[in-house]
Amino acid sequence: MARVVKVDSSESWNFYVSQAKNQGCPIVAHFTASWCIPSVFMNSFFEELAFSYKDALFLIVDVDEVKELASRLEVKAMPTFLFFKDGNAMDKIVGANPDEIKKRVDGFVQSSRVVHVA
Repeated sequence: MARVVKVDSSESWNFYVSQAKNQGCPIVAHFTASWCIPSVFMNSFFEELAFSYKDALFLIVDVDEVKELASRLEVKAMPTFLFFKDGNAMDKIVGANPDEIKKRVDGFVQSSRVVHVA
């Protein structure tokens, strides 16, 4: 089963963001375009990340399908990776740099974990 959820409208984006916010779940979003080779190249890498970090929600957004969302979030180049916590954008990476993205995802997910003290 795919661990990356495709967002096809602003409504579905809002739904996933509010659901993740309620669950205290961080979001990693990949803004892509079918005509952008580096973006397409990152898709399988993004899927692999989603399998490695099961306590984060991974969303993929085609900027041509959800133009208003891309412009509202000021996504101007592909690929762009945005990191959200509690509904707020916390970090952004522009470009296909797998090592940097993995490092940021790791740090972001680790810092988002809630520590329960007995």
